[in-house]
Amino acid sequence: MPEIAALYDFLAGAVAFGFLACGLFFLRFWRRTRDELFVAFALAFALLGIVHAALALSNIPAEERGPIYLVRLLAFVIILFAIFRKNRASA
Repeated sequence: MPEIAALYDFLAGAVAFGFLACGLFFLRFWRRTRDELFVAFALAFALLGIVHAALALSNIPAEERGPIYLVRLLAFVIILFAIFRKNRASA
């Protein structure tokens, strides 16, 4: 089943590329508006892209991926914190 492994690697790379591309789009929106929310989304998507790239390029066993998933948690916390700050600023 080597073709399934190759397909998995290809799709993992595509997901990583998608996250990094989204990060660049949010960075471009930030340059236009200077809204902190867009910086937070750009940072979070960049972190998610790096994590997916690291998982795709390494052969880390599933039992040892805990620290990598903490980086994903950090990305989601950044998004939540940015949304919270945006809503507090407008209130």
